[in-house]
Order: sequence, then structure tokens, then C-alpha cells
Amino acid sequence: MTSKLQRIDAWVRNRLRYCIWTDWKKPERKRKNLIRLGVPYGKAYAFSRTRKGGWAIAQSPILNTTITLERLRKRGYESMEVYYQKVSPMFNEPLNT
Repeated sequence: MTSKLQRIDAWVRNRLRYCIWTDWKKPERKRKNLIRLGVPYGKAYAFSRTRKGGWAIAQSPILNTTITLERLRKRGYESMEVYYQKVSPMFNEPLNT
């Protein structure tokens, strides 16, 4: 179960990065937000004006290193694996019959 949750969790994180990228909409806003996340000006300018699609950018190293799992956690994202470990003891208890 853990490996399946990890794969789904990785996809969900990519999807969140994609949603954040498309939410920024305009190249100028993308550039400013990348700079706020610590990307140097030249790279931020190049990535904000890329012709690649949002899904390709979501999986690129630029968003993987800036929109990290720690930043997502601060925004309220909880890993499915962590949630499963919290909840699974409750489901694995024997039934009282």
C-alpha cells in the first residue's frame, strides 16, 4: 500500500505544481513569483517565458526545487502516506463481536 500511495502522492504534488504554475497566468507574474522563491533573475526570466506546457514545467527541476514538499506542507498539504499511517491503526483494530 505504501508504494502505491507514494506514486499517487508524487502525481498529486506534480498536479499541485501545475495548478500553481497555471494560476500565475502571465509571464511577468511567473517571473516575479519565481524570484520570490529564490530563482536567479536570468533563470526566472527564461522559465517564465518558456513555450513548454504547464505539465512539463511542473515536472521540471525549476519547480521541483522551488515549490518543495516542505513549502506545500506549510500551505496545508498532507502526504497520503502520512495520513494513511495515522488512520490505518484505526482500521486494523479487531471488530467487537
